[in-house]
Amino acid sequence: MIAAVSPLSPPKHTAVFIHTTNPFSFPLHSGADPAKMDWIRKTMNFRCFNKRTDSKVLKVEVESGGEDFMDAAVAEARVSPQHLVIMVNGIIGSSADWRYAADQFVKKLPDKILVHRSECNHSKLTFDGVDLMGDRLAEEVLAVVRHRPEVRKISFVAHSLGGLVARYAIARLYENLPKSALSNLTENSLDEEHTSSMHCLEQPCEARIAGLEPVNFITFATPHLGSRGNKQLPILCGLPFLERRASQTAHLIVGRTGKHLFLTDNDNGIPLLLQMVNDSDGLRFISALRAFKRRVVYANANYDHIVGWGTSSIRRQNELPKSNLLVTDNKYPHIVYVERERGDHNSDKKTLVVGKQTTDLEEEMIKGLTQVPWERVDVSFHKSKQRYIAHNTIQVKSYWLNSDGADVVFHMIDNFLL
Repeated sequence: MIAAVSPLSPPKHTAVFIHTTNPFSFPLHSGADPAKMDWIRKTMNFRCFNKRTDSKVLKVEVESGGEDFMDAAVAEARVSPQHLVIMVNGIIGSSADWRYAADQFVKKLPDKILVHRSECNHSKLTFDGVDLMGDRLAEEVLAVVRHRPEVRKISFVAHSLGGLVARYAIARLYENLPKSALSNLTENSLDEEHTSSMHCLEQPCEARIAGLEPVNFITFATPHLGSRGNKQLPILCGLPFLERRASQTAHLIVGRTGKHLFLTDNDNGIPLLLQMVNDSDGLRFISALRAFKRRVVYANANYDHIVGWGTSSIRRQNELPKSNLLVTDNKYPHIVYVERERGDHNSDKKTLVVGKQTTDLEEEMIKGLTQVPWERVDVSFHKSKQRYIAHNTIQVKSYWLNSDGADVVFHMIDNFLL
């Protein structure tokens, strides 16, 4: 494996096993013979009839922050999943917000994926702003990758504000490496000095995130277009007076994050969210998104009082599906509309130049983000007793409060690209 190369310097990363029915402390290695895999399947099939299904999941607490989740039987067989899934919480959240989804991931894909629930941005740390949070997440990801040299692929799953943080982090972690380097160099032969001297002027290159192959980038109820006006913060009922007041006072409640969400920051003359829809000399925001094989947005079509349908699905108001197009799937009862990958066919596919005096920030962000195609999955809990907390139900933040969102989590896992 090629070590991640970045100007960021991750802290020393150690792990402590804190939960398993069969405690052990030996190193994992990639690859497994058929006999071991057969033993794993038999063990898991037996446990399907065991009421204590929670014993299947091994939780590893890591020194640099966050928690790794893997199947205990797979770990005991010394099989190392090669696909790393980073799960990112939203505002005033924590790694616990993704507990249910992480468990389901491990149970459904035990020998395929390793789940890391990020903890570097929790509680009031989510008030520090998208950029600082993104820097912390990038540091944490690098620490995980260095501690798990067996991983080869990486995906991100983020909720609410966490989606913006993940977009910033992947721009920090983005690299464009020559294919020859990817195929010839061993995991210990790529040091920082060597990498800095490599370039892609005369040979094909491949994009990498933290040195790994990017696969899925998935967000749930994320305000990709911010929360400014146009019913993007539904609790304000679309009233212009309230929306103006919210823009003026958000920073008093949620700090720099409020300025970023309402596009009132001007540290560099351009709001951060507007900067994040194009590549710049320092950060390749769109190139990083384009590197993923899939980009998916899950959006609440109604009853989400925190994040509007348009901003979470990256659509203009007139592009939102009409009610007569919304259908119910028996397997996923709360998935009402699925739009396969589509970019903005009306915009120039080249990188857009965003002017400082733009009059329609939302339109500029839509044009920028749709330079790459997105899958859009619309969700509705209108018949659910949990509909008024749809913002948390869509990710099953707490199973006893948000259990109706389980089918949305299963939809994500069933369509997850390995």
